[in-house]
Amino acid sequence: MQATTIHSFRISADGTRASRGKASLLFPYWSFTKTVIAICALKLHESGKVDLDDEITGERFTLRQLLNHTAGLPDYASLVDYHRAVAAEEPPWPRDRLLGATMAKGFLFAPGQSWAYSNVGYMLAKEWIEAASGLSLAALVEETVSRPLGLKSLELATTREQFRRVHWRGADSYHPGWVYHGCLMGTAEDAALLLHGLVTGALLSESMLGEMRQSLPLGGALEGRPWTECSYGLGLMIGSFSGSGRVIGHTGGGPFSTNAVYHFPDVDRGVTVASFSDGLTEGGAEFEASDFALSRCSFTA
Repeated sequence: MQATTIHSFRISADGTRASRGKASLLFPYWSFTKTVIAICALKLHESGKVDLDDEITGERFTLRQLLNHTAGLPDYASLVDYHRAVAAEEPPWPRDRLLGATMAKGFLFAPGQSWAYSNVGYMLAKEWIEAASGLSLAALVEETVSRPLGLKSLELATTREQFRRVHWRGADSYHPGWVYHGCLMGTAEDAALLLHGLVTGALLSESMLGEMRQSLPLGGALEGRPWTECSYGLGLMIGSFSGSGRVIGHTGGGPFSTNAVYHFPDVDRGVTVASFSDGLTEGGAEFEASDFALSRCSFTA
């Protein structure tokens, strides 16, 4: 299914920039926020404030296992009552209610023994790095990402009032607190510049970027999406797209929009694209990102 509207921003290795639609509008980043949480965690690991491989106090899993989805935690996305509450525009559940409902049937597997995507895992990762650093996620993002890259639009959305500034009309009645690991919002331009800064070494040391890119193979092609090879690192979806080769970044989605933020190292010495769609299929934004990466264009405001 084709998306109704897509806004994209692209930056090439030589610094050439281009946009489709209005990339300066505000959009929810959804699960691209996971990439930012992982960046903050690795920066704290490098400074000695957290350890990726020590078991978190009182838990059976490590920070690395939370970040690469191998902790064995289920996902609240499987809860019928969760989706009903979101659709009814209810206020977000208290954190402990959400965690209790998600963990009602226990772990899916012993930590480190398999892989399962878990938003709850990233909620716990966010809480752990906040506790270890003494800073909120919003402050960590400002210190670790926004300030070093000069990004002005990034904001951690916590209220309906903030989300009403998002371009998509569906955001008017949505409470971002339903994204329990936090939902960043910002422009498509800043999303692309953020990932570009990460892959070019502006945010993390070479060794920490190497840690982030260590990935677990997850399989091959995905129906309705451009993926031909899939793996997951620390807050990064890594693999290959049909036609555009290797990719690294993250896809996100919520009840009214999707996005795809990816770096394409095999295209024109490296191209980074952020695409935001009001369609509800992840493949729509991913195909647009791949298409825009392969296009030849100059800057358009």
